[in-house]
Amino acid sequence: MPTTTTEPRVGARVLLLDAHDRVLLIHARDPDDPAHHWWELPGGGLDNNETLTAAAQREVAEESGIVLTGLDRKLWTRESRFTYRGQQHHRLDHVFLAKIQDTSPTVSVKPTANERAGLIERRWFTAAELDLTVDKLLPATLPALLNQLLAGHFPAGPIRLTD
Repeated sequence: MPTTTTEPRVGARVLLLDAHDRVLLIHARDPDDPAHHWWELPGGGLDNNETLTAAAQREVAEESGIVLTGLDRKLWTRESRFTYRGQQHHRLDHVFLAKIQDTSPTVSVKPTANERAGLIERRWFTAAELDLTVDKLLPATLPALLNQLLAGHFPAGPIRLTD
């Protein structure tokens, strides 16, 4: 699939687990194609001169109202190519682990205009609920990745995903 840029836009996402090992996902859709919807980890693109970890923490706060004081290890990178709002996109997301005890938002959610147009809902999922989900998940292998992580079988270093 041809893209509008040769270099991927770099982003940061967080696999955020609560005290019950539920993962926070964002349900989004393409405003120009409402039938195209998916669940994804909170996160997004880096701002100018922003580090991966700063971007991940900023995005979680903006999308969920949860302020993370730190991140755990990087779990994976995911390179993807997709169509959104009629344009081809190429992304390279770095995904970090974070764990929290309290899921209550502590700051106001600050979605961009684009995020407001595409946001459906935010929801915490158990691993069992993810296993049963028939909606599109990003990445598609998220249930297996989460199960590996929770079972203590996730590789020590970051893995690379491509779709």
